[in-house]
Amino acid sequence: MAETKDVFDQEPHPVEDDLFEEPTRKRRKSDRDQRFRAFPSVEQSSLKEYEKLESRTRRVLSNTYQKLIQSVFLDDSVPNGVKYLINRLLALIEKPTLDPIYIGLFGSTGAGKSSLINAIIQQAMFLPVSGESICTSCVVQVSSGCCVQYEAKIHLLSDQEWREELKNLTKLLHRTEELGGEEADAWNRDEAAEEATWKLQMIYGNGAESKNYEELLKAKPKGKIPTCRVITLKAEEAEELSIKLDPYIRMQRRDWDGEAAEMHIWPLIKHVEVTLPKSDLIPEGVVLVDIPGTGDFNSKRDEMWKKTIDKCSVIWVLSDVERVSGGRAHEDLLNESIKACQRGFCRDVALVVTKTDKLHLPEYLRERKAGNHAIQSPREAVLERNEMIKLQRTRILKEKLERKLPADFKVLEASDLVYTVSAQEYWQQALLTEEETGTGKGQRNMNKALNKDEINKAQRAQDGQHVWGMAASPGVATWQDMSGKQVVVLNEHLHVSDLRRFTEEKVELLEKAIAQCFACMEQPLREGVRTARISYRCILRACLVRSKGNQGFHQTLKAVCLKNGIYASRTLARIDLNEALTQPIYDQIDPVFASIFRTGKPTGLALMPHLDAFKYSLQEKMMEIGIRSGWKYDSYKKNFLIQEISAILGGLEDHILRRKRRIYESLTASIQSDLKLCYEEAAQITGKKACERMKDVIRRGVERQVAEGMFERAQERMQHQFQQLKAGIVEKVKGSIATMLALASSQGDGLYKELADVGSEYKEMEKLHRSLREAAENARLRKGMQEFLLRASPRKAGPPRMSL
Repeated sequence: MAETKDVFDQEPHPVEDDLFEEPTRKRRKSDRDQRFRAFPSVEQSSLKEYEKLESRTRRVLSNTYQKLIQSVFLDDSVPNGVKYLINRLLALIEKPTLDPIYIGLFGSTGAGKSSLINAIIQQAMFLPVSGESICTSCVVQVSSGCCVQYEAKIHLLSDQEWREELKNLTKLLHRTEELGGEEADAWNRDEAAEEATWKLQMIYGNGAESKNYEELLKAKPKGKIPTCRVITLKAEEAEELSIKLDPYIRMQRRDWDGEAAEMHIWPLIKHVEVTLPKSDLIPEGVVLVDIPGTGDFNSKRDEMWKKTIDKCSVIWVLSDVERVSGGRAHEDLLNESIKACQRGFCRDVALVVTKTDKLHLPEYLRERKAGNHAIQSPREAVLERNEMIKLQRTRILKEKLERKLPADFKVLEASDLVYTVSAQEYWQQALLTEEETGTGKGQRNMNKALNKDEINKAQRAQDGQHVWGMAASPGVATWQDMSGKQVVVLNEHLHVSDLRRFTEEKVELLEKAIAQCFACMEQPLREGVRTARISYRCILRACLVRSKGNQGFHQTLKAVCLKNGIYASRTLARIDLNEALTQPIYDQIDPVFASIFRTGKPTGLALMPHLDAFKYSLQEKMMEIGIRSGWKYDSYKKNFLIQEISAILGGLEDHILRRKRRIYESLTASIQSDLKLCYEEAAQITGKKACERMKDVIRRGVERQVAEGMFERAQERMQHQFQQLKAGIVEKVKGSIATMLALASSQGDGLYKELADVGSEYKEMEKLHRSLREAAENARLRKGMQEFLLRASPRKAGPPRMSL
């Protein structure tokens, strides 16, 4: 349950009777039919029925909320129980129809992320693609929605965010004295300096790289920058929008003569949102995200890069078939994806091997080990290599996941961890069939994820009935006032003192169980700190030493220091000194950390099963009290209490997931904080031998901080974060359940309150609840019939229809 808001300090917002019904009336039948085209036909009718029921439920809840808020708004004091009831209604009304499901496509330069998205949406050149050079310059989100046109919103950095980057870019290029010829050449060849120069020239023109920060602040950008910092593009056709969008998300290169190509404002772009009209290819609610491989030098874009990864439910790590064996890039990206399982929402990781049609047959036959049969054609060779890659990479990936995650983690149960795809062959089909190109598997995975989410959302009709069944039930209300007008009056003749005492005892036990879960981290943390103290010199040396010495590393190292130990560019592997120094600790704690935040059978490690056990014990106690007390007229109140326990504890999951990320990153955040002054000192160094002098400052700073207990402080800060989470869980449970019980208790702060008549709305909710149960039963029957037909006559039934 989303945290409820106190609406009594705000102006009431009117909700017309047909506010939530009108969009449904206006929505054309053909429009509703199109929304679920991406799902198998047997599921479409069920989803349409669920959508209709949810729309009607929102209308009824909205009318109820409006009546209740008007009946209490002018009163000086409103009982807490009534506030709770009204705020729960508001929370249900405002709950989105679908929580977006983000599927991240994560890969290095030229891996084929944009090409795969183009194949999924069946628009060959919609997003810019290039075989070798970097194309996509920022995070790009692609989804389908209610719009009738193709639409894109380009979000730009704010003025303050650009000023921050501009200051760092000019610092990166600043020299206080002339360098010798060899040093100057190395300086100019540094990739960090090249990128900084490139960005400044794109925004301010040639010569901008030689100006200082103050001069550039006064300079006029070459491109027009809207004050709202958002550029909206619309088009009737996909190709038209693609042409308009291309200059904003394609990184611009220089012409052969060295002059800048046509100027665009891509260095200012934070992220891009692309919305397609309703599609039978991307179900509404699914967001495909093209994620650049290493992050960004700009702090805000880099923060968005990490947050985007962490909010993805599914991550596909893309790697070119020619680089999947022996390449470091996809290994680093896989490691980043596994961290997303630890700290974020990710529950499914897969390696997607792209461009699998690229094969030189004579070379393959020469290197091929003896097989069971002779290869007769390029197609056979491609298919054989694909199977071999899937077997080999699945074994390697599973071993990697098993080292970092508990044995029963859901991603390890996936039947497919590695996919082979060819977007180009999908269009040409010269060698492979449409199914053999592999692009249809992404479609099926999207449908599976969203279908489960959509059906779960349909339970809101039932939730809504329980929430204010309390308010409308004749068993807990007096329905006539002196004038004969029907009203709802909360009568408290149900005593819950036993339940309150029982809850207090169970909360104490829950607090102890949570403490035991978190105590499991102490030993691996200590072991990790011990290992980190032993290995930090070797780690630091590996981060600071380059095979070619300092050549081309001057400004890169300076960029690392300017960003407090982190440097991300589109051309180099991500550098994070803080994370590297803490990696020995993460190696020790990762399996335990994942076990704490997993779902499954209650154990000494897992947190969520203890919360579930707490919920079930309270619900069982309510049933016991109900039987003992002979709840006959108060059955709605009993149902309300049982359902609210589920809602309160369900809302804790989101709170825990948000805090989980902060806990996991507390180690690197602690190291970064302790080394901040060291980084700042190194960033000020310029002139001759600057690179070696910066390295010396970093080495001395790390040595000093380690001697003063840097790793031990990181351990203490993580443990403190765990304690804060425990306190937060207990506080939320106590506060929410106490308020909820006050609503049903005869003791408290005067809950007697006359409320508006919501009897008709209650009857409508009963009808909706019955309709929901009938729709769910019909859906099960249809699915069972289809499965029977497939088993009985597989040749006639054939495979399910594919969209790709």
